[in-house]
Amino acid sequence: MNIREENIRLIFGLKVRQLRQEKKMSLSSVSKQSGISVSYLNEIEKGKKRPKAEKIMALAQVFGVSYDWLVSLKLNKKLAPISELLHSNILNDLPFEVFGIEVGDLLELLSNAPTKLSAFISTLIEINRNYDMTVERFYFSVLRSYQEMHDNYFPEIEQKAKEFFQKFDLKEDKLLDDKILQDLLTQEFNYQINEEELVQDESLSSLRSVLLPGSSPTLLLNPELNSRQRAFIFGKELGFQFMKLKNRPFTSSWVAVDSFDQVLNNFKASYFASAILIPQDSFINDLKHFFEKEHFSEKPLVEMMQKYSATPETFMHRITHISPQYFGLNELFFLRFNYQPEEESFHLTKEIHLSGLHNPHGTALNEHYCRRWVSLTILEELEQEGWNAQQPIFRLQKSKYIDSENEYLVLALAQKRNSLSIGFMLNNNFKKKVKFWNDPAIKTREVNETCERCPAISCKERAAKPFILERQKNNTKIKEAVDRLISQNSVS
Repeated sequence: MNIREENIRLIFGLKVRQLRQEKKMSLSSVSKQSGISVSYLNEIEKGKKRPKAEKIMALAQVFGVSYDWLVSLKLNKKLAPISELLHSNILNDLPFEVFGIEVGDLLELLSNAPTKLSAFISTLIEINRNYDMTVERFYFSVLRSYQEMHDNYFPEIEQKAKEFFQKFDLKEDKLLDDKILQDLLTQEFNYQINEEELVQDESLSSLRSVLLPGSSPTLLLNPELNSRQRAFIFGKELGFQFMKLKNRPFTSSWVAVDSFDQVLNNFKASYFASAILIPQDSFINDLKHFFEKEHFSEKPLVEMMQKYSATPETFMHRITHISPQYFGLNELFFLRFNYQPEEESFHLTKEIHLSGLHNPHGTALNEHYCRRWVSLTILEELEQEGWNAQQPIFRLQKSKYIDSENEYLVLALAQKRNSLSIGFMLNNNFKKKVKFWNDPAIKTREVNETCERCPAISCKERAAKPFILERQKNNTKIKEAVDRLISQNSVS
């Protein structure tokens, strides 16, 4: 892998700083002996500047090392894990500025306590390897953190959506269907739409779309898509073009991830698509009427989806955009499960947790998610009906954690083999805003995270023994016994 120029500067700066500290020299003393100003030395150590050859030679003489060693990309053993990070280029792909962090400041912190922090980095790298934490998965984890920081609401993209309506003289109260969006792509952005080529290649037939970039981009579209799916893909392409997002994927689903910018821009374009398909002001009003109902019914939800001609996922994501910002319902989670009937297994494929990590979450690895969650029972219900539902079905459940005060009102939607769920914390604010929260028709169930951690031994839905819970209990007993022995020995 070719290491980036900025990382070469960072490595050089780390070496200079490390040598200066080992020699117990101040910036001022190095400046006097090398003829390099203190301010320039400071820039070098922060990785912002890389001096010319004659100044590197002067520094090598001051520190008593060879020129070749100083310009090499090798760090000593203590800083080896930091070197591994820099060689991976991952630090350059993450949006540290979004989190108010400068890479130079981070490395300065690491180099201040190199032994302990380098060991910590080594441990993280090892954990990542053992748990198959690929760079791609890491990028998506960072994206989730970015969404959670902003309560999954991005006013700058909402504003771009409004500008889009204004620029093309569109009405927010008029449905933007796939035909209107396709015309905008072809007429305003010179797109060509091809619905034949994609399915001719069997290896590409599972994709919904592929973009062939150029001055006249060609969008290869799967002809099996329905109008809602087409509308979302067109809306997303308009997002890339209207917001001028250049670094982007060219396939509808991820085949490879080149950088975090690619992941972030893909999210922004998807958010834009949902914002033009389900305009903010109109949707706020619709949600307000829905939340004010005394009894829950899925009919208003189905009608809203039909009104906006949105895919189930677009519709549910839009609820997570608007609910925190305009209704103060920011203690929520979003989950997407995929069901594999032949394996009798459920896979958590997407999650967002606002205001804390709610359960279930994606760290359960190969454990079995609690079968009492409506996110899973709704899929079993669909399977029993033969997957024949023409429209998505909605279900609502109060989920109360065993041995916990946490309780959520979980809205689940399912179609085919996927379920989408939004869980709202049943706190006082939610009870004020959502009138139907105490509808007696809503089923209440005690739930847990996974079977392997659950104390409900008599649970009929249990899919695995609680061996993790039993191991934890056994370890507790051993610790208590050891503590008693130590206590008795100290008394005698």
